[in-house]
Amino acid sequence: MVDEVTVIYPAELEELVGENTGSVAAPVRSRTVKLTPASTITPRPVRWVWRNRVAVGTLALLAGREGIGKSMLAYTVAAWLTRGVLPGIYHEQPRAVIVAATEDSWEHTIVPRLMAAGADLDLVYRVDVSTASGFEAVLTLPVDLHALEQVVVESQAALILLDPLISRLSAELDTYKDAEVRQALEPLVALANRSECCVLGIIHLNKSARGDAGNRIMGSKAFNAVPRSVLFVTTHPRDEDIKLLGQTKNNLGRLDLPTHAYRIVGELVTTTNEGEVWTGKIEWLDNSEMTIAQVLEASSEDPEERSATREAEDWLRDYLVSVGGRASSAEAKRQGKRAGHSERTLRRASKAIGVVVESSGFPRQTFWSLPPD
Repeated sequence: MVDEVTVIYPAELEELVGENTGSVAAPVRSRTVKLTPASTITPRPVRWVWRNRVAVGTLALLAGREGIGKSMLAYTVAAWLTRGVLPGIYHEQPRAVIVAATEDSWEHTIVPRLMAAGADLDLVYRVDVSTASGFEAVLTLPVDLHALEQVVVESQAALILLDPLISRLSAELDTYKDAEVRQALEPLVALANRSECCVLGIIHLNKSARGDAGNRIMGSKAFNAVPRSVLFVTTHPRDEDIKLLGQTKNNLGRLDLPTHAYRIVGELVTTTNEGEVWTGKIEWLDNSEMTIAQVLEASSEDPEERSATREAEDWLRDYLVSVGGRASSAEAKRQGKRAGHSERTLRRASKAIGVVVESSGFPRQTFWSLPPD
C-alpha cells in the first residue's frame, strides 16, 4: 500500500510552493505527500470550552457592530475561565487566558473590565512582542505563530483572545481576499488544534444591511468559513438598551441554543490615589425567545441603518418645525441631502415619525406635514 510520495519541484515552482505553505520560511525544493488510512484515526468526542458553544482546540468568532459590548462579553468569558465557572470542561478548573488587544488601554479599559467581571488577574496575560533589535512590536499572524504556541503551552492557557482579529493579521495580507485570509487563519486553526487552546477572535461588521449574519461580517468570506463557531451580538429590535448574544454558526454542535439578553451597566471597580475607576459590566437578563436570524429579519435593517434613520428623524422633525410644520417633499429631500441624509433614509424617517403626505396644486406637488399632536 502506498502511504507517502516525495515530490521534487522544479526550480520555477519554488516560489509558488513556498506561498502555498502559508509559511514565512523560505520555500523548499521537496515536499512529502502522505496517505493515512481512516481506519487508523480514532474518533473523539467534541469537548467544549463553553458548553455547546465554543469547542476546545478551535477558532471561534465573536461578531457584532462597534460599541455593542463585544469586548466586554469576551472579557467576561475570559474572567469565567480564570475562575473556573464557565460551563464546559474547565468548570471548577481555573485556566489561563492570553489577550492580544490593540484598540483599548489595559490600564483604563481592559483591566477594569476584567475586575468588574470578577477575573483572577494573575491568570490573564497581555501578550507583547519584541524584535531581535529590541523594538516593541504587536503580535502579527502568521509571523508570530510559533512563538505564540510556545507561550500557550508554557502557560497552559485555555483561551487566546484576539481583540480585534483583523488587527492581528499581517499588513501584507489583503483581508478581502479569501486565499490570503486563509493563509493566516488556517495555521492559527492548526495551532489551536495542537495546543488544545481555543482562539476567540473579535470582528466587526461590514456596511451591509441585508443578508444573513455571516454575510455581514467584514472582510473576506473566509472569516466566516474557517471558524467552527460564530457568536453574534446585535441590538434587540424593540429596545436598543438590550443586547442579544446568539449563535449563527456551530459546525460541531447545535444551533438551537438560547439567545442570551444583557445590558451594560456602570460599575465602580476600585479607588486609587488618582480617583475612582469606573467601567462597564454585563448585566444578564432573561433569555430571548428570538434567534439572531429572527432578530435581523425583524429589524429589516442593520443597527447602523437604524441609527441613520433616527438621526434623519430628528433632522426632519426639526426641519418641518422650522418651516411652520409643512414643506414640499422635494424641498425637504433637497435640504435633507445637504444635511447628509439619503432620500431612502428620509423616506423611512418620514414614516417613522408619522409625516402626513398630501398632494395639491397644478402641476401637482407633494407636501410633508408634521402629524397632529
